Amino acid sequence: MSPRRHPPRPAPGGPGNPRDAVVTGLGFCLPGGAEPVFTTAQVWDIASHGRTVLGRHGIHYGSVRLSAEQFAERLPDIPEFFSRHYTNAHRYGLVSLVEACADAELDVTAGELGEAAVLVGRGGVDANVDSYVNLLGADPDSATPLDAVETLVATEQAVSPSDVVLVQGALARTVGPCFTVSCGCASAAVQIGNARRLIAADETDLALVTGVDVFNVGLIQKSQRLLRGAQHAHDATDAVGMPDLLPSIDSLMRPYDRRADCINHGEGSATVILESREHAQRRGAHIYGQVLATALTRDGLANPLAADDSGAQLIRAVRLCTGDRWGIEQLPYINGASDGDPVVTALEANAVRELYGPDSTVLMSSQEGCFGHLGSASGCLDLALTVMMMEYGEVCPTANCEQPADGLPFDPVPGTRTRPLDFDHALSFNYQIGGVKHAMLLGGPDAT
Repeated sequence: MSPRRHPPRPAPGGPGNPRDAVVTGLGFCLPGGAEPVFTTAQVWDIASHGRTVLGRHGIHYGSVRLSAEQFAERLPDIPEFFSRHYTNAHRYGLVSLVEACADAELDVTAGELGEAAVLVGRGGVDANVDSYVNLLGADPDSATPLDAVETLVATEQAVSPSDVVLVQGALARTVGPCFTVSCGCASAAVQIGNARRLIAADETDLALVTGVDVFNVGLIQKSQRLLRGAQHAHDATDAVGMPDLLPSIDSLMRPYDRRADCINHGEGSATVILESREHAQRRGAHIYGQVLATALTRDGLANPLAADDSGAQLIRAVRLCTGDRWGIEQLPYINGASDGDPVVTALEANAVRELYGPDSTVLMSSQEGCFGHLGSASGCLDLALTVMMMEYGEVCPTANCEQPADGLPFDPVPGTRTRPLDFDHALSFNYQIGGVKHAMLLGGPDAT
């Protein structure tokens, strides 16, 4: 297992509620080019320099490339009888979990996770499609119509006995709550909110939250045809908010850049360990930060692929998070979720303009371009990067943003260098096609 990036910090004796949900462990299994990314140091090295690990030779996709040896090194005690049936989603989720436990100095084999909540966010249709449709005699890279493939996938998913959360729960040998949320790209962020509520309600002292997705490149290409059909239907109804950009492997995604013309995907997993402050302090754990509040809203549109680019429900989600306790002036940084789609950029811009005013100086950056759009893993990665930025006092740039789009009411931190910022409160956004808006209010270890 990878060593910790930090020595344990002395347990703070300052402000804080014993039931605060604090972040004590971060682990990854993400694209890194030739080798996967596993640790906070590796993630920070990529994000802080605005680097992209997406392929640049006609295929812009974030591949993990986890070898059998790397998996076995981190999980040597899983019987081959079980592991040979794992999909990449299982492998990535297990690896990010053990990496996060190593970072938090929790021993997976010593019973320290025996009462933990294990919560997983999934995107729904991913590379498990390969195993599902192959079992049923279909070929996802053939000319099989996409709707037929989706029907086969749904049938197999309904009877599959081995979701990622089940193998993680078995590894932890926990008697605590274990469940999956599948609401697309906001899934892990939703689970972070669920973990916070479980801790606040004194139902658990320890929660392991994982987001994992593995996309099938062939299905991405087929989905382009599906979305084009949806666009035609959208145009006929004169609705608003349909995404203008399609998933692509042909060119590079550029969030907040005037040249943005596509969305790239990436596979992988990220795990965040949340503990009650009391539990973390009792064992002398390093505290990265805390989850102060979360909120999920929906646009309420009839079109299941549309989004309201006014940003009205994102504004509502932020105000649900801040309530009467925090002022918007306390939040000088936002970890945005723009993947380059102008509808997403527009809704974020409209929300920032309404929340911060027309002369805003707020910094808002996105690291989607580093690893690709990771689907449900994004919520955990965004939380991890935001608390690391607070810890370092530096804001990571928006990867692949070199020429900021005109009229942005925020500074997207273009280029390849971090921006100094002393802050201990921040927002983090996640979305899902269909109008889901999710906001997290994050704080430093002792933020009130």
